[in-house]
Amino acid sequence: MNTKRTLITLTILLLTASWSFAGGPPCSAKSVAGDWGLTTTGVIILPTGPVPVAAVGRFTADAAGNTRGGQDRSLGGQFAHETFNGHGVINSDCTAKYIVYVYDSSGNLNRTSVLDAVFTNGSSAVHVIFESITLPDGTNLPSVLTFDGNKLSPKD
Repeated sequence: MNTKRTLITLTILLLTASWSFAGGPPCSAKSVAGDWGLTTTGVIILPTGPVPVAAVGRFTADAAGNTRGGQDRSLGGQFAHETFNGHGVINSDCTAKYIVYVYDSSGNLNRTSVLDAVFTNGSSAVHVIFESITLPDGTNLPSVLTFDGNKLSPKD
């Protein structure tokens, strides 16, 4: 019984030491689950030139890697409310890749985005860059877009 207790204590100490050395526990879909706020900024690059984009919104991530939410977006001064859902794979080193489907206010698919992310601050902040944006007809829109997000509550 003492051996078992010693082994458990040693395991906890080793995990604590490795987390401290690595800057915290590893990330997972469970560690990033919760309610988030986001801000997006950047440009979409059209044949006529760059068009500024900005958005604010919120989303919920679950422990299976699914996301859903909404945002208010301005594209070249044209305002729209959008909803989105998607799925991500979160790696233990706190990097992630998401595929997200964005819909207009009538429920029509506007675009599909592939996002690369890194979670920081104990999985309470996220920094994202858009890898690709594809329209429903298959057209790829080059962009330079990023978004930053924060958990809305530390208990999430």
